[in-house]
Amino acid sequence: MLFLERDVPWYASQRDLLDPDWCRLEFYADLPGLERWRDQIAAADAVIVGSYVPEGVEVSRRVQKWARGTTGFYDIDTPVTLAKLERGDHEYLSPAVIPGFDVYLSFTGGPTLRHIESRYGSPMARALYCSVDLDLYGPREVPKRWDLSYLGTYSDDRQPTLERLLLEPARRRPDLSFVVAGPQYPADIVWPENVERIEHCPPADHAAFYSTSRFTLNVTRADMIRAGYSPSVRLFEAGACATPIISDKWDGIETLFQPGREIVLADGAADVLAALDRDAGAMGRAARARIEAAHSADHRAAELEAHLAEAANHKAGIRPVETAGG
Repeated sequence: MLFLERDVPWYASQRDLLDPDWCRLEFYADLPGLERWRDQIAAADAVIVGSYVPEGVEVSRRVQKWARGTTGFYDIDTPVTLAKLERGDHEYLSPAVIPGFDVYLSFTGGPTLRHIESRYGSPMARALYCSVDLDLYGPREVPKRWDLSYLGTYSDDRQPTLERLLLEPARRRPDLSFVVAGPQYPADIVWPENVERIEHCPPADHAAFYSTSRFTLNVTRADMIRAGYSPSVRLFEAGACATPIISDKWDGIETLFQPGREIVLADGAADVLAALDRDAGAMGRAARARIEAAHSADHRAAELEAHLAEAANHKAGIRPVETAGG
């Protein structure tokens, strides 16, 4: 596996992985620099271009021209991408290059996939949700510190939900403890006394953070709610730690977790407070079991291989074998 990363100055000092043992990591400085890897791109069984790649449209054109194997686009922010396309913003993807990819892989599933095929001419759009590495995320033997936690960077469109599902419950129940971890929250927010603030919680500490929480809150961005079927990685990380999740509602969440058994879906403070009075253990264990059954990194790797094989067959004109009754 060859992973080609655009070498941008602002990221050079904070790379996630400097020397991965599961792939060859190389860098290219600009479009002419990508030419150096033309032979490897041509010879690969599959080539995937990610969203937010600088000069992504031109990178896509080169990949589609050079690659002899299966080509794919992997969109980790599909509703944002589609909104940009509707505005004529082609920062990293354009309508012209979408039909040239054999498969469009999307963090968003559901009806959005058919929209990508019908509106933009993708030969095949498939969901490839985020996931969690079970070697890194699991229950920690630590004392419970908070009744309800939230981990996320400040966002204008998430703040009303955070107010409704965490701050208001905190005001109503001063005997309970809450925490909000994440940067960029405005200084003028009035935090209840029983809400602790943590400015930064690095990924290496996420498992301990969730394990220290009796329940954790999932809050979804507005564009993801509109699209539905757009799970945040927080759902899978917390579930892997056997921490039960209280979440806002959106279409498709019931396909990921069973409401009432593996997750709590809340409209307002009363729903949250009712959940906090429950025994968290059984729901946490059920959430962990669901992650182990369907949402680990191993599951996503198998799904990716299946999608690439399907796309390769489609490209070659090989029809899928129909089963009896199908």
